[in-house]
Amino acid sequence: MHVPDGFINAPVSVAAGAVAATAVAVSLRGARRELDERTAPLAGLVAAFIFAVQMLNFPVAAGTSGHLLGGALAAILVGPCTGVLCVSVVLLMQGILFADGGLTALGVNITNMAVVTVVVAYAVFRGLLKVLPAGRRSVTVAAFAGALLSVPGAAVMFTLFYALGGTTDVPIGKVFTAMTGVHVLIGIGEAVITAATVGAVIAVRPDLVHGARGLAVPLKLRVDGRLVDAPAAAAAAPVPAAARSTRPLWISGLVTALVLAGFVSYYASSSPDGLEKVAADQGIDAKAREHAAAGSPLADYSVKDVSDARLSGGLAGIIGVGGTVLVGTGIFWAVRRRRAEDLTATATAAPSAH
Repeated sequence: MHVPDGFINAPVSVAAGAVAATAVAVSLRGARRELDERTAPLAGLVAAFIFAVQMLNFPVAAGTSGHLLGGALAAILVGPCTGVLCVSVVLLMQGILFADGGLTALGVNITNMAVVTVVVAYAVFRGLLKVLPAGRRSVTVAAFAGALLSVPGAAVMFTLFYALGGTTDVPIGKVFTAMTGVHVLIGIGEAVITAATVGAVIAVRPDLVHGARGLAVPLKLRVDGRLVDAPAAAAAAPVPAAARSTRPLWISGLVTALVLAGFVSYYASSSPDGLEKVAADQGIDAKAREHAAAGSPLADYSVKDVSDARLSGGLAGIIGVGGTVLVGTGIFWAVRRRRAEDLTATATAAPSAH
């Protein structure tokens, strides 16, 4: 759902940019509360994983494909504020390096794909957790539902932007029907990917899943061939440092992202995604402009002057994952450091307050 330059007029694009900038600023402050020394590097990994999976377009209807938006996945794994930042980093990297999503439409894309998806998905997710039985399965089910609804939510927001500042004269009813119809189908794919990923992380490290915090599973001991709940003292025993390390998860996640972007992406659907298909069918793209970064060495997810399509696309994907994890991790470490500085300043100033 990357909106190109020329779909939305300048005034609305500027207004969307202001909304996106405000949301990012608020999220930067909120992320200080969500990130700690373990989750800061994982947030960079989540951004890189979203970048990789967005390269894997899957067919949803005749001549139409879809791809992960990622807001739901990021919000549930690392928190809603950090999730907005994760998807924003991905969109920034895609727009600047790969000419994917217009630069003048960056505010529209961040609002649609980062802010709206996170808000809708996390609201649904938290609402369902309040009524579902406590447990890992409920977290996965709630993640599925939140992701499912987040995609048509973003489609509705695009329709609103088009109604306010569309550059072509297409009836808004047609745009709404076409966008929501195809993105409901894409939402199913989003929900499957999100639930599968959240479920996989919960299975190995539930303590690192923001949406599963407070989810405690009683420690079991085998006594006379039967599993019984461990005594409270045993359950509260400190976890060895090796078990608390995030390095194995980080390495396996990065390898998975590199494999998806570098190799599996070659087999992704070549059909236009939901927005591209709707734009072509309805004439929304009549005034689309060439991307300002169209001459980038990595434009269209291929490396310039590399003639082999498989190698060119794979190298571009690997570069994108590497760049995203570096930029994302740098940002999140800086946010984490700022939180540590704030806590230190508060602790230092506390005695003088008496």
